[in-house]
Amino acid sequence: MGKKAEGKVLAQNKKASHDYFIEDTYEAGMVLTGTEIKSLRNGRANISDAFATIRNGEIHVHNMHISPFEQGNRSNPADPTRARKLLLHKAQISKLIGLSKQEGYTIVPLKVYVRNGYAKLLLGLGKGKKQFDKRATAAKKDAQRDIQRALKERQKVAR
Repeated sequence: MGKKAEGKVLAQNKKASHDYFIEDTYEAGMVLTGTEIKSLRNGRANISDAFATIRNGEIHVHNMHISPFEQGNRSNPADPTRARKLLLHKAQISKLIGLSKQEGYTIVPLKVYVRNGYAKLLLGLGKGKKQFDKRATAAKKDAQRDIQRALKERQKVAR
């Protein structure tokens, strides 16, 4: 089963790129229970409302929802949105502490995936977008889409 699920994206936070300028990314391991990883491999996770905090030199992710495993037993965690500890190197954590204390920066979970049999969480260091930034990004995407559409039409006519 490990080979089949390798590199597979299990959950993604699509709203993060809309709300933040992602400046740097970090790959972190997650401390999970046995039934949580089984549920995660079934794709039963949601990180759209999740956020990360740093306390006592440890980084935790909050509001990450992993549904209880249906065939689970009494080792199923009671709270599906409990805070989960993330595993990073000490140097990475200290760098994140310094950067996240700056005005407007936050640590945002971007993706949950499995690599080499281990569940990983891709964290992004993001700076919040203002409303006019969001409109500019949307306008740029629309313009790019129009250019691609025009090129496609031009290729059809040339044939």
